[in-house]
Amino acid sequence: MTAETIITARGVTRRFGGLVALDGIDLDVPKGVVQAIIGPNGSGKTTLLNALSGASHADAGSIRIGGREIFRLKPHRIARLGLARTFQNIRIFDNLSVLENVKVAAACNRPTPFLDILTSNARQKQSEADIDRGAREALETIGLAQRADDRATQLPYAQRRLLEIARALASKPNVLLLDEPAAGMNMTESMTLLDTIAKLKSRGITVLLVEHNVRLVMGISDRVTVLDFGKKIAEGTPSDIQRNPLVIEAYLGRRHRHA
Repeated sequence: MTAETIITARGVTRRFGGLVALDGIDLDVPKGVVQAIIGPNGSGKTTLLNALSGASHADAGSIRIGGREIFRLKPHRIARLGLARTFQNIRIFDNLSVLENVKVAAACNRPTPFLDILTSNARQKQSEADIDRGAREALETIGLAQRADDRATQLPYAQRRLLEIARALASKPNVLLLDEPAAGMNMTESMTLLDTIAKLKSRGITVLLVEHNVRLVMGISDRVTVLDFGKKIAEGTPSDIQRNPLVIEAYLGRRHRHA
């Protein structure tokens, strides 16, 4: 590949009993792109994100981020290498404000010596100021700065999903994994999400997303990877994927038959 590759996976395999959820997946994600993973339900998309983020380890294979092997590393160690993710299910703290939700995520990625916390010294105060500033910057990026002091429960559904992205951004990642970020959104909300992803790309963040909204995928992605029954069956530009007969049969065609 001509561009620098930030994620490299080779032979990634994951089994659940007799089911092979991922069957020797190879994946290359160039730095600074938006790359989508699509496929029918049960094709292994979220399982692959779990393997990349350490949420659920693969059984075999190699996964590198920025050239560093992360296979079987714990999620927090992977996060400190510059990878963050969101999940299909919203995981915000309803009893906290919008800003506090993001600050919690930011603080988790800034280990503070116990003595600093105990004495509340200048270093601790500076750390708290940095966390607050970073959280507000993340909210500004995804368009929720004006709602920083609102309780998270006051946000409509689509903005809660954006809050999830803000929490991930609080760790200042180089790579952001998004698991069905447009789930439950209407067309207008999806377009707002598309603009947000474009903004992240413009700031040098590599985005790898799993998404069922084909229009959003084709509108924002530089590259698309297609899985079916745990195997990679196609990869290329959105226009390449739309013309690929294997994709039409495995993904688009199957979806239409069951509609």
